[in-house]
Amino acid sequence: MTGNVIQPAAFKQRQNNADDEQGWIEQLKQGKQTALKPLYDKYGKRVYALCYRLSGDAELAEDICQEVFVQVWKKIGNFQGDSQFSTWLYSVTSFQAINYMRKQKRWWQSWFVDKDSTSGEAMVDAIPTNDEQHDFALFRSGLDKHIANLPEQARIVFVLFAIEGWRHEEISKELNIAVGSSKAQYHRAKKLLKEALTLEEQNKGVVA
Repeated sequence: MTGNVIQPAAFKQRQNNADDEQGWIEQLKQGKQTALKPLYDKYGKRVYALCYRLSGDAELAEDICQEVFVQVWKKIGNFQGDSQFSTWLYSVTSFQAINYMRKQKRWWQSWFVDKDSTSGEAMVDAIPTNDEQHDFALFRSGLDKHIANLPEQARIVFVLFAIEGWRHEEISKELNIAVGSSKAQYHRAKKLLKEALTLEEQNKGVVA
């Protein structure tokens, strides 16, 4: 690979084989920036959705999303095919989002342990895993906006654990916190989400 700067043309040119993901990956490894375009077309919305959930800010999510694909261009040589490309990409996205936020704002402030709540439990516990159909379901259900409003610590732990499928041990290692703190923040996030959903339902009833 030569150079790390992505030229604008890389996102304007299309590839002939629209479904040849392995081919695009090999082209990237050979230094062909145009192979970023079809990969961005395929995964861009999902990457942005993950960036938004982790950051809680649409403008920041756009910046992180762009940086993710810069990192894909720079680090594609690290992808050995031991897992699906999407798994590797979402891992890169999670790490990049966390690192980006560390640089943009003050990191963790305080950690709280909250008792769990039962209101709104069905919707929160039914949160699905990571694909575009489930991304749409989260957006349509209104959960995304509530996730974005969570305190930073609780939001990141919740997204990584409940949506991305990380284990608390992995989260604690990446965020440099205790496993118990990760679990506490997850339960805190669930409590706050349930309260927000319950209040939303009550307000709908008042309006109706």
